[in-house]
Amino acid sequence: MTTLHNPLINGFHPDPSVVRVGDEWFLATSTFEYLPGIPIHRSTDFENWELIGHVATRPGQLAVEDVPTAGGAWAPTIRHRDGVFHLVITDAMGRGMLHFTATDAAGAWSDGDLILKHDGSGSIDGIDPDIAWGEDGTVYITFSGLILGGEGAGQHLGIQQVRVDLENHVALEEPRSVWSGTGGQFPEAPHLYAVDGRWYLMIAEGGTERGHGVSIARGDSPEGPFETAPQNPLVSARSTIRPIQNTGHGDLVIGPDGDWLCVLLGVRPRSMTRAFSALGRETFVTAVRWEENGWPAIDPVQLNVRPGTRVDIDFAETRELDGEWIAVRATPASLVDLDARPDAIVLHGDGRTMNDPRPVFVGRRQEHLTCATTARIDVGDGTGGLAVRYDERFHVEIEAGNGVIIARAVVADLVQEWTAPFSGGVVDLHIDSRRPEGSGGFPRTSDVFHLAATVGGERIDLAQVDGRFLASETAESFTGRVIGVYAVTGAVALLSWSAEGDDE
Repeated sequence: MTTLHNPLINGFHPDPSVVRVGDEWFLATSTFEYLPGIPIHRSTDFENWELIGHVATRPGQLAVEDVPTAGGAWAPTIRHRDGVFHLVITDAMGRGMLHFTATDAAGAWSDGDLILKHDGSGSIDGIDPDIAWGEDGTVYITFSGLILGGEGAGQHLGIQQVRVDLENHVALEEPRSVWSGTGGQFPEAPHLYAVDGRWYLMIAEGGTERGHGVSIARGDSPEGPFETAPQNPLVSARSTIRPIQNTGHGDLVIGPDGDWLCVLLGVRPRSMTRAFSALGRETFVTAVRWEENGWPAIDPVQLNVRPGTRVDIDFAETRELDGEWIAVRATPASLVDLDARPDAIVLHGDGRTMNDPRPVFVGRRQEHLTCATTARIDVGDGTGGLAVRYDERFHVEIEAGNGVIIARAVVADLVQEWTAPFSGGVVDLHIDSRRPEGSGGFPRTSDVFHLAATVGGERIDLAQVDGRFLASETAESFTGRVIGVYAVTGAVALLSWSAEGDDE
């Protein structure tokens, strides 16, 4: 019996799509402005998942260098056919709707081909594309008709579909409206499935916030017409007290025991009114049952956290970055100098700060609601620090160099700083995310950041910062918390990294 862990994949991993190939499962998620883009996780039991690679690892695959915050890689669909993995996605405000292929899901993936309009005038206008093949081999791209640019920017045309010449990546027709749900806002995330002679069209609607949910319809053809299921939404946490909210944007797959499963996104909010989701949208899973009437039923998503984890990296022993390191609108490899020192990786500051859309920053996702991160850095030749980033307008950091240690909170246009003198080079910087204390069972925030430094064996606590300001509901970012090291000026060397956390 498969144990369904929830979260299935911790931290900022939204918009999951999954495919089964033999006795293996491959799962892709969104990355927005971060690189490498579109992580691929693999499992042989649906319990343990390994990050095996990314789709976008090279310049030009995604045009995220200049996309606005919340743009970039939106909502992949991963499928497998005739020995080839196919992934379709929208590079929002970047290249447009793209199709990637690979014979090995770990990569390397193709450069990505634009899926063009019928007249070849540019990428299809829309997001959240799905790819499916009819019985005769016809390729269908079904997508959410949200227009992202031009005079119609912001207009939503519902769920649309085109037949596509996949060899030339050109639509064979103008987009057709198919089925757009039960009236909820932002119908999106369509997926088509052929099951027992019928075609099922599953979508998300209600918005990706508290109203999020999954609805479904069916027909005799992938083109419809589609009949609406009587029990929609199939799953939603709206107006409930469940610890996992915003459940939606699902994808169906057959699991290890032959039972159907649904992977989907959700958040784990905290506070008195459970208003703040510190980690953003994560990947979850729940069971699916097919009823006698031919409709699927999806169970509510149950919290089942894994044990805590700890990551320790000594860069005198580890000379390469693993796949968990990500950067903003740039690859980590383009920012990290592996040759400057044998005992550290080095970032070279050029004046950019964490306020910049492209900071000199490499980080890892915050995976647990309670966590403690320590970075030992050498700022003898520069200035930099340890930061938690939601985006360039919402971040918390502790910075050393130039004779001072600064703890800083940046909340939109509000900035507060706390300082302590520092004259050395090597320093341990700490950012801990802890449950609020003394709240009498009614905390008014998600967590509290504790910013500190250890100098000469003595810990100096500089500040405590309310964590609600780095939550998806406050920042309105589609991503999540990323904790990492940055450089502002000169050479900042990261000697070691330690991160420990749990979800109790």
